[in-house]
Amino acid sequence: MQGFLELDGNILLWIQEHIRMSGLDGVMKFITSLGNAGMIWIVITLVLLLIPKTRKTGIVSAMALIGSLIVNNGILKLSVARIRPYEVIDGLQCIVKPAVDYSFPSGHTGSSFAAATVIFRRMPKRYGIPALVFAALIGFSRLYVGIHYPSDVLVGMVTGILLGIFADVLFQRYEKRKQEGQKPIG
Repeated sequence: MQGFLELDGNILLWIQEHIRMSGLDGVMKFITSLGNAGMIWIVITLVLLLIPKTRKTGIVSAMALIGSLIVNNGILKLSVARIRPYEVIDGLQCIVKPAVDYSFPSGHTGSSFAAATVIFRRMPKRYGIPALVFAALIGFSRLYVGIHYPSDVLVGMVTGILLGIFADVLFQRYEKRKQEGQKPIG
C-alpha cells in the first residue's frame, strides 16, 4: 500500500515538474473552477430540463448528479477521510484555493463523469463525446492544480460513470414499466 501511495504522490510531482507551466495555469484553474460544486453540470442539466426534447436526459442527469453527491461527497469522502495531497507531499504546490473537505474521491470528477456519461448514453455522439472529453479535462485539472491524488480522480471517474449508467438504466426501467401500464417503481 505504501508503494501505491508513493506512486500517487510521485505522479503529482511529475505533473508539477513536467507539465505545469505559467501559460497553462490560468486555463487549468478556469477548467477546474467550472467543476466547483458541479455547477457547470447543474447548468447543463437545467438547460436539458428546459428543452422538451431533452427533458428526460435532464432528469437522468439530475439523478446521476444527486447520486454522485451522495456517494462521493456524502459517503466516500467522509468514510475515507483522506488528507489533501498538498498537505502531505513535500514540494507539491497547490495553485488554487485550498479545499476544506477531504480528498478521496474527487467530487469534481465524479459529478463531471456522472452527467457526461448520461449525455453520452442518451444524446447524439456530437454532444456525448465532447461531454466526456470535458469531464476528463476537469478530472485532469484537479491533478494539475495539485488538489487531488490520481487515485482520487480515478475513483471519481469510475463512480461517476457507474452512477450515470445506473441512473439511465433505472430511468429506462421506469419508462418501460410506465409504457406497459404497470405501476412504476419507487
